[in-house]
Amino acid sequence: MSAWVLPDHIADVLPSEARHIEELRRGLLDTARGYGYELVMPPMVEHLDSLLTGTGEALDLMTFKLVDQLSGRSLGLRADSTPQVARIDAHLLNRRGVARLSYCGPVVHTRVDRPLASREPLQFGAEIYGHAGLEADLEVLELAQACLRHAGVRRLQLDLADVRVIDAVLSPVPLPADTVRAIHVALAGKDVPGLSELTKGLPDAVCNDLMSLPGLFGDASVISRARSLLTPSAALTLALDDLQWLADHAAGDDVVVSVDLADLRGYAYYTGMRFAVFAQGPQGAAMELARGGRYDEVGAVFGRKRPAVGFSLDLKELVGAVEPRPLVAAIRSPWGMEPGLRETVAELRAQGHTVVCALPGHDHEVNEFHCDRELVPDPARAGAWTVKSL
Repeated sequence: MSAWVLPDHIADVLPSEARHIEELRRGLLDTARGYGYELVMPPMVEHLDSLLTGTGEALDLMTFKLVDQLSGRSLGLRADSTPQVARIDAHLLNRRGVARLSYCGPVVHTRVDRPLASREPLQFGAEIYGHAGLEADLEVLELAQACLRHAGVRRLQLDLADVRVIDAVLSPVPLPADTVRAIHVALAGKDVPGLSELTKGLPDAVCNDLMSLPGLFGDASVISRARSLLTPSAALTLALDDLQWLADHAAGDDVVVSVDLADLRGYAYYTGMRFAVFAQGPQGAAMELARGGRYDEVGAVFGRKRPAVGFSLDLKELVGAVEPRPLVAAIRSPWGMEPGLRETVAELRAQGHTVVCALPGHDHEVNEFHCDRELVPDPARAGAWTVKSL
């Protein structure tokens, strides 16, 4: 094996894709700033006990571990930025009111969760701390859509769910944690035979409700069907009312809303609404481009439990779902020490133009710029230079 072969699911990003990713990164951060989100930059590495506090087994398995040569303590490379942002909100900012925070940086995973995924995503995210109302949920949904539209994604599908539905269904019966976990897995996989086996011995109402959940997916009318099929309770009514309000307000001309009440991905993490945004990829298949929801327990382990809702996406994955951007227009210039040439090049760059100097003996070999103009001597003024269209 060659020494320069990279690990599996780790790859270099070459100029064309790197330019596109960087342009998207700047645009998404500007979009979040337009909504009032402040940028934070958590560290790439932290003490392991701090990094994994309250995150659960799944994130632990995704985290690379190493030893600090200075202190001898165990360190971890972050696999997700949200716990770090929660720590910043709880301990460093310590604000009493609302905090809107955004971030963008690499995370590293020990394994991939689906084929062709990268183990080094470039994670962009935005989160609201301090407001428990639906207003914050809707703002996060709208910001996620705005970011995807900025990237050039059109015709979005917003998939909504709420973990409080299953909580309401199971609330009448105390069940061992292992059984509850198995029910969640069966529901997430829509494993009806497995679910049927797990519900044996449960009260009829609970059993009927659980067996109804795998079929409760589709458009927003699913919420009305759930009201008629599931056993009424105050907790269930609240969850369904909230979903209905969000579905009504998040739908739009280019946004189709769907609902899946058996979608329990991230159940241990989310405390209410959760969502995913899908769009058609280059090969025509639906791609999940952003995901998020409400996670009010995220700050509890840091001693400051605050309402929280947010979303994240992988910029490397997003680039693969949108059309390449056009090349940057540039001015080609000869290299030289002629009077006025260097001053003219410096002035053009100060004005915001890209000027590519062709070094002596080399043709123009830059592929990432479209040189549609050229810097040439001005025939009307000795020692002066002018820009000519090509």
